[in-house]
Amino acid sequence: MRGLRGKNVIVTGAASGIGRAVAERLAEEGAAVAILDLNKDGAETAAGSIRQAGLKAAAYGVDITDYAAVAAAVAAFEQAAGPVEGLVNNAGWDKAGPFAKSSPADWKKIVDINLYGPLNVTHAVLQGMAARGKGRIVNIASDAGRVGSSGEGVYSACKGGIIAFGKTLAREHAKAGICVNTVAPGPTDTPLLASFDPSGKLPEALKAAIPMRRLAQPSDYPGIIAFLLSDDAAFITGQVISVSGGLTMHG
Repeated sequence: MRGLRGKNVIVTGAASGIGRAVAERLAEEGAAVAILDLNKDGAETAAGSIRQAGLKAAAYGVDITDYAAVAAAVAAFEQAAGPVEGLVNNAGWDKAGPFAKSSPADWKKIVDINLYGPLNVTHAVLQGMAARGKGRIVNIASDAGRVGSSGEGVYSACKGGIIAFGKTLAREHAKAGICVNTVAPGPTDTPLLASFDPSGKLPEALKAAIPMRRLAQPSDYPGIIAFLLSDDAAFITGQVISVSGGLTMHG
């Protein structure tokens, strides 16, 4: 895709799952990728695998709920590689269960990671993008933020907030040459989904509800994300794109 070669891009939560697949694809497109993840060892492993392929990647063990730690990691990457030109806010976490049986401690952790985390990382890179007059941001939300999801009340609220946040940034910074878009995954075959129902019944039920009759795989997302970060998407901003096998259809 045009314009990715030589770009410096941060991907949060890229030690595994969707984030790692995205980081690998961006590196294949010629970008220099910084992996920010709470799992420092996992981030190092992912970055090392990319480097073994002759591509560019760096790893930073970072808690995205800690603004100072995020700012330090962004500064270190920019000192090593140059200005950040792309950001993928991918990191997330959830604890499934009925809202009435949840606790304020659960709410805080979910909000800190899924809402404050992207706010922290975006704030740390956005001012530089605005000053330079260019940049691309892709937020990973969820179809739960568009249509709700049983057992994911607070998570859905956070993802709905991220969708609105992305649209607002797109409006505020369009004249500055910054495009901000959101990708909304549907049910995806990841360890997080598996943790929701150890019995294994949930994935089969979800497959039955998805028109394509399968769960998404992490490999289903890098293409659209790379496109939105590329020059091929230079006139696209403020959009939300579901990648859900047809589970939700908006238009």
